[in-house]
Amino acid sequence: MAEANPRDGFFSMGQNTANIPMQLFAKNRQRLVEKLKGNSAVPGGSVVLLQGGGDQGRCEGDSSDVGPVFRQESYFHWTFGVLEPDFYGAVDLATGRSILYQPRLPEDYAIIMGHIPSAEEIKQRYCVDEVRYVDEMSDHLKSLVSGGNLLLLEGPNTDSGKTARPAAFDGMSNFQVNRSILHPEIAELRVIKTPEEMDALRYANKISSLAHMHVMRTIKPGMREYQAEAAFLHHAYFYGGARHVCYTCIAGGGASGAVLHYGHAGAPNDQTIRDGDMVLFDFGAEYYCFCSDVTCSWPVNGKFTDKQKIVYNAVLRANRAVLAALKPGVSWREMHLLANRVVLEDLTAAGVLTGNVDDMMAVNLAGRVFQPHGLGHFIGCDVHDVGGYLDGHPERDTQPGLRSLRTARQVEENMVFTIEPGCYFIDFLIDRALQDPELNRFIVADRINEYRGTGGVRIEDDVIVHANHTELMSVVPRTVEEIEAWMSGDDSFLNQKHPSQ
Repeated sequence: MAEANPRDGFFSMGQNTANIPMQLFAKNRQRLVEKLKGNSAVPGGSVVLLQGGGDQGRCEGDSSDVGPVFRQESYFHWTFGVLEPDFYGAVDLATGRSILYQPRLPEDYAIIMGHIPSAEEIKQRYCVDEVRYVDEMSDHLKSLVSGGNLLLLEGPNTDSGKTARPAAFDGMSNFQVNRSILHPEIAELRVIKTPEEMDALRYANKISSLAHMHVMRTIKPGMREYQAEAAFLHHAYFYGGARHVCYTCIAGGGASGAVLHYGHAGAPNDQTIRDGDMVLFDFGAEYYCFCSDVTCSWPVNGKFTDKQKIVYNAVLRANRAVLAALKPGVSWREMHLLANRVVLEDLTAAGVLTGNVDDMMAVNLAGRVFQPHGLGHFIGCDVHDVGGYLDGHPERDTQPGLRSLRTARQVEENMVFTIEPGCYFIDFLIDRALQDPELNRFIVADRINEYRGTGGVRIEDDVIVHANHTELMSVVPRTVEEIEAWMSGDDSFLNQKHPSQ
């Protein structure tokens, strides 16, 4: 556990890291109770029951007894903030009371794993109303569920295609259960962030921003991509208390920058970064299961070439155009199209493309060639946070690029997004486009061939949508001038106040 006194009602990693209040989770539970009480389909006397993540081996079916570093299931964390595995949690809708059920561990467990907290310690640590043991749960729930249902979590994640796991326990057959009501209600609540959640996300972004800036000054031509990953991980954990990252680090140098999810087991950030390469580093620190997702692109030698400036400035202008236009009431789909239009305008001005940009937009040139991914996504307790395609909101488009949008919803106040336009030079997409009469009439073949092998640029920021403005949480050098100055040792960028300070 972190050093903070659990009686203080905060999680903290100490040494000037963020204090996350347990009140954050109490407020989430209160919101859940109010939302479910407003749902006429919920029988009176119902109780929400969630199952936390379980201790496990390296992967399903693996016979090894070496497990990964545990990370809590996100819905359970959103509701209770519990760090340990194998817990259950209940919320009594009639009273709003919260109950945690902890596993009853044998005394000898302490020999290997250390102190076993008592029920009273868990109650104080997580500021819930009651703590019992899992082996008492079935009988205890019978005293809470009076003519109602156990509301269990089951529903699809529209990004991963996986289904949230409903709680299961010995004795469940004695209860009436409902697996359809809870998921859409709690997912919708996770889309709209509270002030406390925003503070946690601001801190995660601060960690990532400072670690990215450290990487900018650390990585030099001739080093390996994984050394950039290592520099980020060290800085985020050593200075920010962030043990986890939210996803596999993407550290693409040169042509690797055009591989959207580079860094996987088959391409593990293992290439040499050459002098003159653009790098695309997509890293996101996680603090107490609150995520960040920041991408920086820059020349590893610290100086942009003219061709690099064309692509970089096109993507930066697209990023900032969306940042300026994003507000409650606009369509996220339209924001994606705005970013595509800006990139096409700049590539046309540079002579890489020719023709009318409206005509290019009509055939989705950007999505089919230059940016085959969505503009961004919700972010919260998951890096690709939930709620993108819930019932009652626009459905997924089928066009390239647009079908990769992780939501097409109308923007609302207190939503938190990433804005991550990109421009990539992917050989097989270029080749396909040059053979397609619908697309090749816009492409200047000699000019686009000059960019083959250069990789790509992505500029990704995390933002909070407020009523009258959009708050930029990730603050790193972004303009060509800022990047070149920072990489040369100029510290003037540090005088810009970080929004979380």
